Amino acid sequence: DVYHPRFLSIPRFLKFTDGLFEALFSLPLLIKLKRAGRLDILDAHFIHPDGIAAWLLGKWLRVPYTITLRGALPRIARTRLRRWMAIRAMRSAARVFAVSDSLRQLAISLGISADHVQVVSNGINLDLFQPENQLQCRQELGIDPEAKVLLTVGTLTENKGFHRVMEQLPALLERFPNLIYLVVGGEHPNGDEQRLRRIAGEIGVADRVNFMGVHPPERLRYFYSAADLYVMPSRTEGWANVFLEAAACGLPAVATRVGGNAEVISKPEVGTLVPFGDGEALREAIAAGLDRNWDQATILAHARDNAWEHRIGKLVQAFDASHTGQYKEVACDR
Repeated sequence: DVYHPRFLSIPRFLKFTDGLFEALFSLPLLIKLKRAGRLDILDAHFIHPDGIAAWLLGKWLRVPYTITLRGALPRIARTRLRRWMAIRAMRSAARVFAVSDSLRQLAISLGISADHVQVVSNGINLDLFQPENQLQCRQELGIDPEAKVLLTVGTLTENKGFHRVMEQLPALLERFPNLIYLVVGGEHPNGDEQRLRRIAGEIGVADRVNFMGVHPPERLRYFYSAADLYVMPSRTEGWANVFLEAAACGLPAVATRVGGNAEVISKPEVGTLVPFGDGEALREAIAAGLDRNWDQATILAHARDNAWEHRIGKLVQAFDASHTGQYKEVACDR
């Protein structure tokens, strides 16, 4: 069973209260589940607000909880109050998971014991992501069969670096005249799609940037399969599963060397890493990636090595260690 308890969130200056309100608004449901014998452990994902909420609920309900660090910690660590709450929540947790070693090292630098933080990386669902025929995918999506196709999938935010790819398109078009860029993802509350469209127009590449909108996970493999290269020069990342999604469809990637990216793109046979903010290095990596004859079998094998089935055992063992008896998870999806 999956429940969706809503909670009050006050934008901007009172966002630090999100954890408290999430805990308060979830409390009646969890009390009911505990009385019914259906609550053994809380498993929170992202340190804020969910990890803070789990910390409070764990104290109130006297149940163990775990926290998974998924990329928000670097931002939280820069704010004094939320950093203090995050540290308290991590110290009191039965276990802290990190999806990358870079996040684990950050938690340790904040004073969390090294043996308290365990790396369990994200996995890929191979039932959803697999290669499709490129020509058929392009025909279905209305893409020129002869085009060179770049792809980025993600929420349309500044962090993901869509605009950084666009900035390199004029020079890349001199080498690849049939180049197009597919942008797949949903609008951000701050209205980044209009900003990105404006940037594409100002640079003069509006006719080469296709905003494809939001698509469900089961449809994304057709975009990955239609592309020649996945590109995401993000500013920060925890463990970006889009790289594994691309790999599961046989698609190599170009990314920035930030966060856990080097742990996902862990060998040159599956992708290339460049320094963040180095536009020339990004452009050359994209050009080299488009020219290169990649070994798709190696890329697919990398995705299989990162299937979810390889992660679940570690999590179950940790949950069993946190609570004796049968583990029953209550998933709270915001």
